[in-house]
Amino acid sequence: MNYTRAAERLCLTQPAVTHHIHYLEDHYGCRLFIYEGKILRLTEAGLKLLEYTRSLAYNSRKAEEAMKSPSPVSLRVGASKTIGEFVIAPQVKRFLQEHPEANFSLTVDNTQTLLRSLESGRLDFVLLEGFFDRSRYDATLYRKEPFFGVCSSDHHFAGRTVAIEELDAERILIREPGSGTRTIFEDALRRHNRTLNRFSKTTTISDFSTIKSLVADGLGISFLYEAAVSKELDSGVLARFNLAETPMSGAFYFVCLKENLFAADWIHWME
Repeated sequence: MNYTRAAERLCLTQPAVTHHIHYLEDHYGCRLFIYEGKILRLTEAGLKLLEYTRSLAYNSRKAEEAMKSPSPVSLRVGASKTIGEFVIAPQVKRFLQEHPEANFSLTVDNTQTLLRSLESGRLDFVLLEGFFDRSRYDATLYRKEPFFGVCSSDHHFAGRTVAIEELDAERILIREPGSGTRTIFEDALRRHNRTLNRFSKTTTISDFSTIKSLVADGLGISFLYEAAVSKELDSGVLARFNLAETPMSGAFYFVCLKENLFAADWIHWME
């Protein structure tokens, strides 16, 4: 959103950048940029063109890689934290065994950060939990996953179905904004006309191990996917509870840019 910086990155003069933008606007027959005061913004048409060109640019780069000979397999995967820490390891192992010469990277972060990296072309695809705008991407269901409350094994919630009002007296241990688990819990609260601000004791922690350790020690409760706590549930360190009249469940999705020509190959890798 700055002509001077764009010119510097492209090694062009600023008038050349202006001329090219005018050419694109003449070609498509619409304004792509507009000034609001001194701030340059994309128009609705500009935003639409941006969505199209992300996929075009990605497919062009991947095609260039594929045409090189010899061309080692290159794969850059993003996974939200539950999937990255507790689900994806067997698929990574199989991929590396089948492609020992491959260039591979796995980025584990929260949903919103991963989507920004996908849009900028830094990732080939992402595996996401929680909610996201599916109209902006090609998304395929990977698997559904139970989601519920967890507490220490001797907590009075253990094994029960509790009313949402009973949460008011508890410390809620919650992931950071942008995470899938937080989004699912906040959505459940909205169905009862509540928000996290309703609770007087909330603690934000981005690390699953720390959350589970504090819950096991009776220092709070949390809401997590079954994949993240299955070992602790089996060993009796943690216990499950459900919210009355508030069914919660989640799904894991394979997500890539629209019109990604290589998506079918990556989906096959996840099977």
